[in-house]
Amino acid sequence: MFRDSLKCLLIVMSINFTFTSYVQAQENNHKVNVIGEMRKVMWEGELEGVINLDTIGTKENLYGLGPVEFLIGEVVIIDGTTYVSTVVSDSTMKVEESYEIKAPFFAYDTIKAWKNHTVPDSIRTIKQLEGYLDVLTRQSLRPSIFKISGMVETATIHIVNLPTGAKVSSPSEAHQGQVDYELVNEQMDIIGFFSTEHKAIFTHHDTYVHMHLITKDRKKWVI
Repeated sequence: MFRDSLKCLLIVMSINFTFTSYVQAQENNHKVNVIGEMRKVMWEGELEGVINLDTIGTKENLYGLGPVEFLIGEVVIIDGTTYVSTVVSDSTMKVEESYEIKAPFFAYDTIKAWKNHTVPDSIRTIKQLEGYLDVLTRQSLRPSIFKISGMVETATIHIVNLPTGAKVSSPSEAHQGQVDYELVNEQMDIIGFFSTEHKAIFTHHDTYVHMHLITKDRKKWVI
């Protein structure tokens, strides 16, 4: 997740912000699929996958995000392609394309069209982004998946990397082995989840958003 500071969140020259076309989604009674619960993983140690991504029927126009089971990596789906990132070292990560992945909690949606919005220059932190999303989606079906595209000047991002056999009964234990990486001047996409009613289910208890970032060259991505 981006750290909530001016130094490393969304410090960009220009950024294009997009979100699901909810007018069509509401007419079709369409909503984001949320599988599993973060709190069961973080507080109860239920690390096994509850969804096999290969079982998601329609891959076309699919977007989604979540961790790999046993918290040994991260997953993001962009336009039907699944990217899995894992830690190689403190300075290197591995990014692969694969649907043969299980996740202990996951959110996904099929999005055929996006409504485009330019993020105001005043949006510099996660809290400010939350407020912007709250206003933007207030008349829409929630929860929602959004996409941000642009250049990030600096960002600190991470991959979960829980040691084999580790037990988890708190968020701090769940982040054992986590590796942080620094990005500088990278073109990137962010796939994010926004909801005011999913704290501890798909967002941490102090935020309404859960975001995964991947660089445009698809070689680096983490949350």
